[in-house]
Amino acid sequence: MLKIIVSPAKKMNLIDEYSFQLTEPVFLNETKYLHTLLKKMPLEELQTLWQCSDKLAAQNYERLHAYSPDHASTPALLAYEGIQYQYMAPQVFSDTQWDYVSAHLRVLSGFYGILKPTDRVIPYRLEMQARLKTQTTSGLYQFWNNRLYTELTGHSSDSGPIQILNLASAEYSKTILPFVKPPHSQVTCIFGEKVNGRVKMKGTQAKMARGEMVRWMSEHIIEDAEDIRSFDRLDYRFHPELSSETEYVFLKKLKGV
Repeated sequence: MLKIIVSPAKKMNLIDEYSFQLTEPVFLNETKYLHTLLKKMPLEELQTLWQCSDKLAAQNYERLHAYSPDHASTPALLAYEGIQYQYMAPQVFSDTQWDYVSAHLRVLSGFYGILKPTDRVIPYRLEMQARLKTQTTSGLYQFWNNRLYTELTGHSSDSGPIQILNLASAEYSKTILPFVKPPHSQVTCIFGEKVNGRVKMKGTQAKMARGEMVRWMSEHIIEDAEDIRSFDRLDYRFHPELSSETEYVFLKKLKGV
């Protein structure tokens, strides 16, 4: 069984037009606990935690007190608005594509832990690396520990080993990759360019490629991680000589080359 993991986006919105039934986040109780902790914090502390501008801090403070996880009504995959999600373009997915991502795609989140595309969410700001202290932990990595990995792989008894395709940033994949052990496996995708003989990855281009790959996989109903080696969107090509069993390297073909 193939599972794709991606990072969330900081920019979020409310969406009320969709053609499927919403689902419940698996860690909703934990989310409500984190929500309660955040609501108790003054704006100045939250701005330090969020590491953002005065304008964004004010907007997120208002959202924090205006919305409750119990009354969320926006599907996770439509809520995020970052570059990765613009290239993924879930708002124009067919029913078949929605079926595919619902089965295979999971969004990692500091606030929600792990999300299915159809899970109902509210706008929030809480990065995984945020040092939010809880009653028993000093940060979100410790708070979530191995629970996200267990949830990702824990329903595999009928489908066999899980192949994890890592399209998440290092900040978020750290909640999964350290816990991977047989019979499960993982492959991390590297999207880069050859600069002076070395592979260099640029953040914005990597986000574009990750979103494009999810869209491509949903169009082709990819069920095995090895099949992504034929991905060729945005001028990327798979390079076997630079890749390994746990790392697939895609290089962007330079114009004029």
